[in-house]
Amino acid sequence: MLFDQIRQKPFFILGPCVMENQELLYNVAEKVAEIGQKYNVPVIFKSSFDKANRTSIHSYRGPGLEKGIEMMQKVKERFNLPLITDIHESYQAAIAGEVFDILQIPAFLCRQTDLLVAAAKTGKIVNIKKAQFLSGQDMFYPAQKVVEAGNNQVVLTERGNMYGYNNLAVDFRNIYDMKSFGYPVCMDCTHSVQRPGGAGGKTGGDRTFVPMMALAAKAFGADGYFMETHPDPDHALSDGPNMVKLQDLEKVIAPLVS
Repeated sequence: MLFDQIRQKPFFILGPCVMENQELLYNVAEKVAEIGQKYNVPVIFKSSFDKANRTSIHSYRGPGLEKGIEMMQKVKERFNLPLITDIHESYQAAIAGEVFDILQIPAFLCRQTDLLVAAAKTGKIVNIKKAQFLSGQDMFYPAQKVVEAGNNQVVLTERGNMYGYNNLAVDFRNIYDMKSFGYPVCMDCTHSVQRPGGAGGKTGGDRTFVPMMALAAKAFGADGYFMETHPDPDHALSDGPNMVKLQDLEKVIAPLVS
């Protein structure tokens, strides 16, 4: 089972922020699969069918649920990779759960009880991203909602806290605190370097800090690492400033599995 695998070895959630087109998904998935095989670690392919929380209404959101499932199903069939995507509304859980192995709860929505319960009831792994306004200790309660809905396959993900306006700071003690609950804890190495809304109607950031975020998380005992990646992040349709260049991905990952 996938959940057993991610309990036993460092795991990686990797992929482009949003589903731009099928060819992009294939290109990135090929590299992700190659890394998983080379280092013998669980890798989960990630992309979003809808970025429902973009800064501007004019920003690209994605192909939508139906088309997105179709695109990712093709990736699964070609590369035999487990899949993860985020859901924003309760009705999406059962539909996405037919294809995706992990359902991700966005940070802003991690206290939404109906969303957590709907994800739990699919029987799939539920990855809950810690809200930018919560402490690691506060994440006991979102996890408890999933468990009490009948699903103990919970992953908790650290992604930083708001620090003034348009900035995040990571308190790595949150990883230690969340690990005390007994669930695998993942570090979101790319969203943690965001500058939310700090780039004139879109989110900015600095991918330079991603490798250091990952290594610091390793020192605090992180079980997994979330990194968005793209062949040309400077021209990506979402979160480009934070994504690791696909050609650099392996050298960021290698120290984390040594």
